[in-house]
Amino acid sequence: MSKTVDLAAEPYAFTLSPGHCALLIIDMQRDFLEPGGFGEMLGNDVSQLRRTIEPNRRLLAAWRAAGLPALHTREGHRPDLSDLPPAKKVRGRSATTIGDAGPMGRILVRGEAGHDIIPELYPAPGEPVIDKPGKGAFHATDLHSILQHRDVKQLVVTGVTTEVCVNTTVREANDRGYDCLVLEDCCGSYFPEFHAMGLKMIKAQGGIFGWVAHSDGLVEALAGLK
Repeated sequence: MSKTVDLAAEPYAFTLSPGHCALLIIDMQRDFLEPGGFGEMLGNDVSQLRRTIEPNRRLLAAWRAAGLPALHTREGHRPDLSDLPPAKKVRGRSATTIGDAGPMGRILVRGEAGHDIIPELYPAPGEPVIDKPGKGAFHATDLHSILQHRDVKQLVVTGVTTEVCVNTTVREANDRGYDCLVLEDCCGSYFPEFHAMGLKMIKAQGGIFGWVAHSDGLVEALAGLK
């Protein structure tokens, strides 16, 4: 697919190259987004994240219909916690931490119900799921290899949370030479001010880490690729 599409974005238009682009959906996991999960247990307002579900669902449907590759990530650790740094385990000084029993199984442990992706955005057969032990999707994963083998040079990035795992992944991608388009309505944070600032940091100084846009323009463009 050699056709390119110019999309309205900040700080300037983003030229999408569908033949070299992948959608990367970050950490849309039950424990983060569902009422009664670990995120809510910590006192967070999960509605701040749940507002991103419908825009992501709409985008993912259009992306799949256009025949483009989508990938999903999940933050979590091995059941024996051998990949969990002690500093991460104790950070936050919460009474309940990673690996402990939570509302949906052991918290942030691979294979537990809360660790899995929400049903609304569940990966289709053939869509890679990147299980990452850290905030960034490239750290200690095979994401870079998968993207290289598929000749991906651009990433459309969505998911949660904007200032943590989304921002970290975009910065990692930037250092590896990928152009990143972050969709503001498809990302979210428990803290609206962090969401706004996280997007500002990505598009600052002429797009120091990437571009920011709304999903509407991309969904419309994808319809024209069919």
